[in-house]
Amino acid sequence: MIRLAKFIADAGCCSRRQASRLIDSDRVLVNNRPGLHIDRVTDSDCVTVDGRELKSATAKIYFLYNKPIGVDSICDVGNPASIIHHLPVLNGNMRVFPVGRLDKDSHGLMLLTNHGELCQTLLHPDYYHEKEYLVTVDKPVTEAFLLSMAAGVSYGDVTTKPCRIGKAASHAFRIILTQGLNRQIRRMCQALGYRVMDLQRIRMVNLLLDGIEPNQHRWLLDEEISGLLRATGHQ
Repeated sequence: MIRLAKFIADAGCCSRRQASRLIDSDRVLVNNRPGLHIDRVTDSDCVTVDGRELKSATAKIYFLYNKPIGVDSICDVGNPASIIHHLPVLNGNMRVFPVGRLDKDSHGLMLLTNHGELCQTLLHPDYYHEKEYLVTVDKPVTEAFLLSMAAGVSYGDVTTKPCRIGKAASHAFRIILTQGLNRQIRRMCQALGYRVMDLQRIRMVNLLLDGIEPNQHRWLLDEEISGLLRATGHQ
């Protein structure tokens, strides 16, 4: 018997955080009544999301996708640009979801899985899991710019956490973040007078983009899964 949000995440519907939002929006039914956050359910209970019955997933699925510019990270079957139209066809009732988002005008590495607890850990700001990006900007990258980015940048009511950064070319840099704020790198650069021309995610924790062509995916190797679960405290 487990909490309702965890059951939804484990069934491969979405992350646990997103599951809580579904419950708040009255989109979840438990045995034909509105689901509550305090509900504890088992495989014998009928849990539906938007009318679709969920089954507890046993096999965990993990794969990497090289998202091109123009593909939307949100899983929306009605959106022709949605990433859902670029995912492999899975057997039975199994579904995967992306771990976090990558802007429509950005490209690079995405992890997709039905492991809800892993997704929750990777997205939660308290766990400081690394994501690395290669960024091209419209002006020469200076030492002052790198120092300002590394120290944390203020924009709006946000001040970003310190990060690791290094120059990659005259107009490019690599940056390693442990936050996942909306359009964070673009807004950091804008606050310092730079404009992002290209943004590519090249790493998440121990997972690398190397060898995956744009709009292609590959399943994680056993050693990659073990390393990822070990790094996130799930093994």
